This record gives sequence, structure tokens and C-alpha cells, in this order.
Amino acid sequence: MNVNAQMINEPVVTEPDAIFESSEAPERGWKGLARVLDALTPGANTAIPLTPRQVTQRISTLISQGRAEQALEAIEKRLKQREDRAEIGVDVQLLFLQGRALSALERHNEAIEVYRQITTFYPELPEPWNNLGAEYMRQGKTEMAREALEMALTAAPDFTTAQVNLGEVQLLLSQQAFSAAGGAGANRSQQTLKILQQ
Repeated sequence: MNVNAQMINEPVVTEPDAIFESSEAPERGWKGLARVLDALTPGANTAIPLTPRQVTQRISTLISQGRAEQALEAIEKRLKQREDRAEIGVDVQLLFLQGRALSALERHNEAIEVYRQITTFYPELPEPWNNLGAEYMRQGKTEMAREALEMALTAAPDFTTAQVNLGEVQLLLSQQAFSAAGGAGANRSQQTLKILQQ
């Protein structure tokens, strides 16, 4: 027996019917490409953060350019970041720049405190001792300046800036000694007078 199966003829569909009608036509051209590129853009900040050295170089440049207020703001922001991240240790470069910025802003007492803090943590560094001595000189505390500058030279005997500063302090101390001697100081040699007047 020959049985023929009949096939049910399905209608031929040329375009699929959409289940939901699209309210917007797909964008073509540059706007569409721009949207695709925006969608592919990473959502996270991919900028590489500055290294601590780069940060200190930029702050140092600000101070050198006479923008000490901006430098101090950057220092305070960086110190806050270190605190928030619970970073261990002291960033001596950052503290040193803080002292320089405070000094440039004529906040000398605060600069002295910063330099004293550094010399407590790092007594082997000559620069903070030198800057501490310079701050004391500005305040007329010549004996304290001498002690700080001698500490700088103990740490680095060839530190020229500290040698020059100590020489100036010693001249000031000599002048004070001659002034304190009163009449006896009037007999000093002409050569000594010329040195002190320079």
C-alpha cells in the first residue's frame, strides 16, 4: 500500500514579524559610531597615577615658581591621601617641601616645627638641619642657628651651603661679641671691621 503523506503548506515569510515594535530607527553614520565607541569606553579611571617622585618634583617646581600656596595645598592633599591609605612611614621629601613652602609663605615658626620633626626622624640628613639653621637666622636666634648648621656639617662635612651659612652666623656672632665688649671692641683692627661690614 502506498500512502502519500501530505505536507501542510506553511506560508512563506519574507521578513520576520517583530514581537515588539521598535520606537526608534537604528542610528546609522557617525552618531551611531560615536555611541558604540562611548559604550566601549572603560568606565574606570585608567590614568596612571603619578609616582611619589613625580609628585615631589611638581611640588618643588611650584615652590621655585613662587606658587608656595598651591604647593602647600598639594602637600596637604598628598598627606591626606597617605593617611587615608594608611601608608606606613614618613615621606621625608614631602615634609621637606612642606617646610620650604611654609618658609616661602613667611610662616617661619611652622617651618621650624617641620624641620625639627625631620631632624628627629632623620638626623643624618644635612638639608633639614641647614634649613632649620636658616630659619633660626631669620629670627635672629644666631646661637641656635650655629648649632643646627654644625649638625648639618656633621652629617655632610662638604655641604657647601651649610658651610657658607655657618660662616655668616659666625660673623654675626663675632659682631655681637664685639658689640657686647663695648669700648674694648673699638680697638679691633681695620681688617676685622672690613670683614664684618661685608
